[in-house]
Amino acid sequence: MSDARAEPAEPGLESPLAAAISQRDRGTLAMVEQALDRGDTRLAFQPVLRADGRGIAFFEGLIRILDETGRVIPARDFMGAVEDSDIGRRIDCASLRIGLDTLRANPTLRLSINMSARSVGYPRWMQILRGYLRDFPQVVERLILEITESSVMIMPEIVAIFMEDLQDKGITFALDDFGSGYTAFRYFKTFYFDILKIDGQFSRNVAFDADNQVLTEALISLGRHFDMLVVSESVESAEDAAWLTRAGVDGLQGYYYGAPRMRLPDLTGGQMAKSA
Repeated sequence: MSDARAEPAEPGLESPLAAAISQRDRGTLAMVEQALDRGDTRLAFQPVLRADGRGIAFFEGLIRILDETGRVIPARDFMGAVEDSDIGRRIDCASLRIGLDTLRANPTLRLSINMSARSVGYPRWMQILRGYLRDFPQVVERLILEITESSVMIMPEIVAIFMEDLQDKGITFALDDFGSGYTAFRYFKTFYFDILKIDGQFSRNVAFDADNQVLTEALISLGRHFDMLVVSESVESAEDAAWLTRAGVDGLQGYYYGAPRMRLPDLTGGQMAKSA
């Protein structure tokens, strides 16, 4: 058998793979920064359906950027490279601004927007939010802020204080991607999230996967105990949707119900659930 082991890089030198990744990330950072400078940011909207069949509970607004040709770039293609940087905070600012403007333009809409815990201390992000709280408090009452499980654990105590302050002003909070393996359960007594969004890895093929069924039931039970509405993400088949509904989730989100779209549907026909 031939020895296929790679030679170690010389001290102070990057390996070819590391250099290629670094160059790719620098290119991604530059592309995103240029798009932000041009104002080429948009939201794509994906519905979250009520499991009781009573319509759409809310939409999630997912950030997109446009490259110099106008091509739409989804978040999965750039967030990994920018999330820890100032550009990541600028993306959060763009998401919040577009989301709040969209809520203001659509009085029956409820909309969730993703944010990083790192943006809690970012002056521009807080300025946008505080400005809307001052000028349009009724609009902000229809805003849902989604924070991923991994992001929460960066600074749990600060996030808890931030949430308590804003929940008093009517903002709803969702714990996103729950079950991906980061949360210390003791913090559930501190956070008081309103919505628990179960990570999509548990929804896929759950109708036929006994392990996913046991884990999903446990996560639903946890959400119930702490008085959270439970949403399953990445629902992609009728069988999975039916199983999750029987298991007791409150909401369902995924390609089975609709892919993220750059335009909101017409909401004048009452598609939004009134009690959502």
